[in-house]
Amino acid sequence: MSSKKSGKRTLLMSVLMSAPGPIILGIGLIFGRSSTQIADFIRRTAELMGIIVAFIVYMMTADEDENSDRRKRLERMSNIFVGAMMCIGGTFMIGLALFSENTEKGNVITGLIIAFLGVIANTIFWIKYTSLNKKEPNAIILVQARLYRAKSLVDTCVTVALLSVALMPQSEISYYIDLIGSVIVALYLMWCGIKTIYERAKG
Repeated sequence: MSSKKSGKRTLLMSVLMSAPGPIILGIGLIFGRSSTQIADFIRRTAELMGIIVAFIVYMMTADEDENSDRRKRLERMSNIFVGAMMCIGGTFMIGLALFSENTEKGNVITGLIIAFLGVIANTIFWIKYTSLNKKEPNAIILVQARLYRAKSLVDTCVTVALLSVALMPQSEISYYIDLIGSVIVALYLMWCGIKTIYERAKG
């Protein structure tokens, strides 16, 4: 029972801590137009939608028998949705990175701060979800552990890319780091999403 309560609290904290990110980044885009920053805004928005759905489904099914058909069906649908959000976010990011004609990056400090804080917070959630799933295996918690592993690694990449833009805004090196950073973010996110959808659909 304590593991279920801890799972609910952790998912709720995930929603509350993820919600401000897209809003702050959206405001930050008024001042900065880095490809990585735009890509990060789309990614965080898609991931937030997936986390909210996962939280709602977990609340609906946490007290049900783990072998009930309804619980399995809802968990599968929730995790496929999370995977789909990863893929959608990654697809938009690839498009923006490769086909955006905007070369003026502007101020990317807001995105850089959000990404750096994301590395810390998402790593903590990754460890927490992994620990919860080991104590009491749960399909939704398992996918959240995978999501936050991806989020922590992606935020590290975003931090490096935006830091290069902030330190060398007009250099060709920062342009390519920004471009490569957003592509890496997109491909990794899409890979995680496809893997999640495949496993859940197959299961």
